[in-house]
Amino acid sequence: MAGTQSPGEFELIARYFAPIAGRAGLGLIDDAALLRPARGYELVVTADALVAGVHFFADDPPASIGRKALGVNLSDLAAKGARPDGFVLTLALPRGWTETWLAGFAGGLGAMAAEGACPLIGGDTVSTTGPLTLSITAFGSVPAGRMLLRSGAKPGDIVAVTGTIGDGALGLKAHGPERTAWVGKLPEADRAFLADRYLHPQPRTALAAALQAHASAAMDVSDGLVGDLAKLLAASKVGAEIDLDAVPLSPAARSAVMADPALAELAWTGGDDYEILCTVPEGEYPSLFAAAKAAGLGLTPIGRITAEVGSVRYTEAGRPRTFARGSFAHF
Repeated sequence: MAGTQSPGEFELIARYFAPIAGRAGLGLIDDAALLRPARGYELVVTADALVAGVHFFADDPPASIGRKALGVNLSDLAAKGARPDGFVLTLALPRGWTETWLAGFAGGLGAMAAEGACPLIGGDTVSTTGPLTLSITAFGSVPAGRMLLRSGAKPGDIVAVTGTIGDGALGLKAHGPERTAWVGKLPEADRAFLADRYLHPQPRTALAAALQAHASAAMDVSDGLVGDLAKLLAASKVGAEIDLDAVPLSPAARSAVMADPALAELAWTGGDDYEILCTVPEGEYPSLFAAAKAAGLGLTPIGRITAEVGSVRYTEAGRPRTFARGSFAHF
């Protein structure tokens, strides 16, 4: 850090994180936070860890890292139909960090906290000899017994996704240091759009209440549509028929696939989309579609749930399609 003396942990907390904390954080001067769920509500808890060089590039803008760190947790809460209540942050800063970096990180984190109505309520700040590492645990609330699970899909349900699929995985390639030939063929506006979708996930919190009311199962698409659908189907003990031609792609993603048709598989399996994958009884679908439209979100049907446990039939241009790799995997 610039200067002759580094500020202490409590000074850093007071300077950068206390201003974005919520009431449940007790001013960030205590050892814990205090959450009070409303009468008849239950807490929903989710956690995500991000490591430089694995989940983001070490030289990514610090504000983008802050936004993404909280955004991926808000996406999980949205998929559960939960209203955000607050989050705790564990931040392990590597050697060479600066207050300029920390100010940018806190700014991005605070902006996402304000947009998602999910204030900081506590956490821990430490140093590390390894890469920058951070972990967020987010808390939300749902009416008792109403949390939306992965295990509720039923035969005949419509399979649908919000927004567009593939932008995150393609954006990683467009943003990263290793530029492949197809990246150079894209208009600058398309490259910028895809990179932004990778850097700045857009949690679909505006749809949380409607999902809770109308969907039978849901999860967010973090590790790839194909792989995440397999997880949902396994939890629900059902199968599915999916029309890959119906999977919504952004104009930028379509440009990338036109430049290199092999990228279609990356779009379907690559992850980092943070859209909502859900199953909806046919009679409930119009209401959920209307709620998505009112929230300014697209909702696209891509298939149906079947009774064949573990069987997923993908078709592309009317022909069966299989995948050797379904999603991103850490191990």
